[in-house]
Amino acid sequence: MIKKFLYLEWKAFTRSASFGTNVALKVILLLVAFLYSILFLMAGIVAFYGLKELHLDPLTQVNKYLIYYFLLDLVIRLLMQKIPVMNIRPLLAMNIQKPTIVNFALGKTMLSFFNLLHSFFFVPFSLVLLYEGYDVVNVILWHLAMLSIVFTNNLLNILLNNKDNLFAIFIGIVLVLAGFQYYGYFDITLYTTPFFEGLFHTKWVFLFPITTIIGLYLYTFHYFKNDLYLDAGLATKHEIAKTENLTWLNQFGTLGTFLKNDIKLIKRNKRSRTTVVMSVLFLFYGLIFFNPNSHQPEIMRIFAGIFVSGGFLFTFGQFVPSWDSAYYPLMMTQNIPYKNYLSSKWWLIVIGTLISTVLASFYLYFGVQIYLTIVVAAIYNIGVNSHLVLLGGAFTKTPIDLSTSKGAFGDKKAFNVQTMLIALPKLLLPLGLYGLGKYLVNANLGLALVALAGILGFAFKDKVFSLIERIYKTEKYKTINAYKQKS
Repeated sequence: MIKKFLYLEWKAFTRSASFGTNVALKVILLLVAFLYSILFLMAGIVAFYGLKELHLDPLTQVNKYLIYYFLLDLVIRLLMQKIPVMNIRPLLAMNIQKPTIVNFALGKTMLSFFNLLHSFFFVPFSLVLLYEGYDVVNVILWHLAMLSIVFTNNLLNILLNNKDNLFAIFIGIVLVLAGFQYYGYFDITLYTTPFFEGLFHTKWVFLFPITTIIGLYLYTFHYFKNDLYLDAGLATKHEIAKTENLTWLNQFGTLGTFLKNDIKLIKRNKRSRTTVVMSVLFLFYGLIFFNPNSHQPEIMRIFAGIFVSGGFLFTFGQFVPSWDSAYYPLMMTQNIPYKNYLSSKWWLIVIGTLISTVLASFYLYFGVQIYLTIVVAAIYNIGVNSHLVLLGGAFTKTPIDLSTSKGAFGDKKAFNVQTMLIALPKLLLPLGLYGLGKYLVNANLGLALVALAGILGFAFKDKVFSLIERIYKTEKYKTINAYKQKS
């Protein structure tokens, strides 16, 4: 039966309407996977000898920070790992046992690259431990414990897959713990290191992660098996409709109508709410570059300012008009001027940028010059980057499933030559302008040049919008056709 399932998966892949695109993407993803595998492989070997050169115990240091390693792994899974799905409804009408269906579905997740990638770190690191004379049994038990925790994260990702914005909670936990440890308030590694050390030095401790993964698998198995009914777990869920008039936006005419639709879209759907949460997390990006102890090049401050003030611009703006993909073909049959439609998205991006800039005022703690950098970056985002993300949207023909929070950072199908070229000025141009001014005179001139670019972009807004509108009209039918592709 497993062989039959694999056959059906292969047919589903080869008969897809986007088979050619899927093959190309698989090749690219394999290359990316190969590169990451090489990096992890090198890290597994270099970690031991690099720490040894620093006169540190490699195993103890690795065990010390494993808590962050696995927390970040879970966060990345919640953000990026897609749960393999099967077309289960037809299978339930056949003479196929439910345990077989569930075991195959869970087995597919175990073969995920997110699981295999960790082997490229732990396998070479364990082999180096053996080569350097560490106890063979202890190394094997420690390695088995690490793999058990990896697969535990895999199952947790499955169980938590439909929990809205849960990854934001985990990111918050990691940031708070790391921040407290960095500033010396609380060090969680003091409490977790003895456990990870015990996995190596005490032979019976490895039973804890082994027992956990077995118990979690059985729980996950029964959780899905018990819901494997057409009138239960697979039934379409209906939510209570809520009416929101937002009548105060009526004074803005057609623009107000579009803004009302966008606000309702953000409030009512998983993917859009996730995007808003991600834009808030961008506010803390500057801590990497603005912290006096970070030792980052000063030119990178404008880079950080772009992200801090433009979180909503990058997370929401890059998917215009994909947010409306569900009803975009219908909308295009109406007498709706493209300019009004794009203006509503532009104003939403501007409002999001202004809110981010105000919220980022806590960076005044690092000095007025730092916050001035963020304000200047916000001006550039409003005047230049807001136009660029709308222009890139004309070539981003990826329909969005609003019912899922997956893909909040982006979608591999959203990248193409046009969008890549359009994306370059978003970051490289302000860096170039800031660097030019700084090295010719001083940092203030660099900020002035970046702000001037934003002001000029705002001044020529109407002409830029006319150009973008023409491009959207040219790409209109290609976009409609792309949104109709379901596989």
